Order: sequence, then structure tokens, then C-alpha cells
Amino acid sequence: MRYKITCLFICLVWISGCSQNETASNQPSVQQKSIVELSKKETIPASFFPDPVKIVSIGDSLTQGVGDSKDNGGYLPYLQNKLEKEPSITSVEMINHGIRGNRTDQLLKRLDKTRIKEDIKQADSIVVTIGGNDIMKVFKQNFSNLELNQFDSAKIGYEKRLRQILDKVRSENDSAQIYLVGVYNPFSKWLGDFYELDMIMNDWNESGKEIIEEYDSAYFIEIADIFENPEEDLLYTEDYFHPNDRGYELIATRIYNDMDITTIGKDTLEASAKGDDDQE
Repeated sequence: MRYKITCLFICLVWISGCSQNETASNQPSVQQKSIVELSKKETIPASFFPDPVKIVSIGDSLTQGVGDSKDNGGYLPYLQNKLEKEPSITSVEMINHGIRGNRTDQLLKRLDKTRIKEDIKQADSIVVTIGGNDIMKVFKQNFSNLELNQFDSAKIGYEKRLRQILDKVRSENDSAQIYLVGVYNPFSKWLGDFYELDMIMNDWNESGKEIIEEYDSAYFIEIADIFENPEEDLLYTEDYFHPNDRGYELIATRIYNDMDITTIGKDTLEASAKGDDDQE
């Protein structure tokens, strides 16, 4: 009897010891796993989290979207759709500050409005369409006696005001990407022999390119060649001047293809991540 009790006692002690050893051996493993998981969380880069993006468009009828059959803002919804397919972007907010007929002098004044200034300040990218109406003003004022030197004189004022526009944008936002959309010849399909008009458009586009290069994170978007395609009808049939839906889609594609997607919105995200670190 005593032998059985002794054996039972020994078995209980052995089982208890095994249970304690197993628990003790598992505990460091669990702790190590938790430490590894915590380390992984801490080392996740800020860019891992897709960032919402704000695009602000300013300028003339190309920004307003005149000719858009759905009145949705011309190229803006097409650009938004393309950007939201990017894995690094969760959503895109498009702000439209386009007004039909705006020239550089008029846009320059509008940039002093509080609403536009606030939107520019919060923007990740700013798209500018301006200059076409400056050219058309020369046409209207000198229609019966057009000369190339009249456009050269007008271009001097255009260049000065364009720099002032970009300076104002940069004064409100020193890091956002800026995209200046060039002008195009809406009459190229109907007035193919009027080569002087192409010369004027090219000359003004060259000025835009040179000026935009003076600014950091600023790019020129060439669209003149899009409307030189004789195989496609890209103009609004009500005036044969503004783009139609297909024309705006192609403009959006050109802007999208020339955009620096890899850095868009990253300054805002990094600042947010840094703010979170400061609070710890």
C-alpha cells in the first residue's frame, strides 16, 4: 500500500514538473513573438498607408469644363478616376475654380479671394489652365488687321502676369505640385492653311514652358498636338472651340501621364506621421 502511494506521489510530482517546464519554455517564445510583432508595427513606413489627395484647378473655361455634355467639370472627373486607381491613393478631392473667359489679369485678381487661397494652401497638386483668352483678346481687338507683332506685344504682358500668378500660388503653398496646361489651336482642323496661328500658339507655349521651369515641382503639360489629330472630332459642336467629352478625356490622360504620382501628397502624409510621433 505504501509502495502504491509513493509511486502515485512520484507520478504527480513528475507530471507537475513537466507542466511547469512546458509553461516556462513557452513563455519566452510568446514574449519574443510579441516583441517581433511590435517591432514590425513600429517599422511600417508612413507611405504604407494610402493618402487622400486634394487637386485644385484654377483658370479659364478648360477648367470650368465648357463643352462637357454632363457639366461635370471637363477633364477633372477623368483625372480623378485615373488617380483613384493608383494603389498609393485612397481618394481624390477635386476643387474647380475655373471661370469661362478668364484671362491672366482676371485670374490674378481672383487669387486674392479667401476661398481660393485656402484651397490652394491645402492642395497637393494645382492645375492651371490660362492664356487662351489672352490670345483671343488680340484676335477680337485686331480682327480686321491682324499682325504677328500684336501677339508678340501681348505675350510680354502675359508672361509677366503668369509669373505673378505662379508667385501667388507658391506664396500660399510652397510644396504642392503645379501643372501648367498649354494652349491649343482650335481652328487647326478647319484652317489648316493658317499656319501663323500655329506659330502663335507654339510661341506662347514656349513661354509657358520657360516660365514654369523657374519653379520647383512645376511642370508644363503640352496639349496642342492632341487637337492636331484630323481623325478625331475633339471639339464641342456648339462652338467648335472648346473640347468635347473626348477632348477632355484626352487632356486628363495627358495630365495624368505627366504627373509625378510617386510623390503626390507625400509631404502631407509625412507631416502627419511626424505629428503622431511627437505625441508619443
